Amino acid sequence: MTKNTAIKLFEQKQVRSIWNDDDEKWYFSIVDVIGVLTDSANPNNYWKVLKSRLKKEGSELVTNCNQLKLQSSDGKYYKTDVADTEQLFRLIQSIPSHKAEPFKLWIAKVARERIDEIEDPEIGLDRLMETYLKKGYSKEWINQRLKSIEVRKELTDEWEKRGVQKGQEFAILTDEITKAWSEFSVKEYKKFKNLKKENLRDNMTNLELVLNMLAEATTTEISKEKKPITFIENQEIALQGGTIAGNTRKEIEEKTGKKVISKLNAKHALLSKNKEIKK
Repeated sequence: MTKNTAIKLFEQKQVRSIWNDDDEKWYFSIVDVIGVLTDSANPNNYWKVLKSRLKKEGSELVTNCNQLKLQSSDGKYYKTDVADTEQLFRLIQSIPSHKAEPFKLWIAKVARERIDEIEDPEIGLDRLMETYLKKGYSKEWINQRLKSIEVRKELTDEWEKRGVQKGQEFAILTDEITKAWSEFSVKEYKKFKNLKKENLRDNMTNLELVLNMLAEATTTEISKEKKPITFIENQEIALQGGTIAGNTRKEIEEKTGKKVISKLNAKHALLSKNKEIKK
């Protein structure tokens, strides 16, 4: 398991964190978070008491709590209780502190917005457009990205009709398509672009995004015609759809003399855009 470590600073206090490549998640030191949110003189003891209370309540946070080796102040590594982002939010809800209150309000706001989006999906699209604009993406790229979401939804709807299960089976077929057109698995592609938790499609160039859409749209159309029954048949169709886009990629590279798959990610693109604006 390859891990990258990092230190998150909050009000000049350290929160140790570690990236796990296997499940593509950040994990945060629970005692460090407690130290930040409570000003407790003994965060370890605070967590011990809180853990006991949560265990009595039957909280899954304690049951599913992981331990990973994090570097301590003495420079040595010790097994430390850690939480992923979702578990961290649950932990914050259990801490009675004025410092935790803004986080609790934010979590409640996000939950309300999510319910609004379920009731009216158009609200979700409007928020998504607004979020991309705030991040500095161009309107042209955003429109293309929204179209890619529509294409992806058509594909996943088709998979569900063919009995493909959400989660691992979706991921396997997505990997099949991605490998066929880009020659990278999703994980390899993200590593190539120096991404971790970030969404791969949000970090594609216009051409990469177009080819990915072509691969997924083609897979959808082939599936509608062939009506696969087994998962193996769905895999074969995913390979066919991805290969068609892969052949297009190769033709583009042959004509332009340049590789289509780029190390550029959203951060690089926005930095370049800002430099051009300053000029």
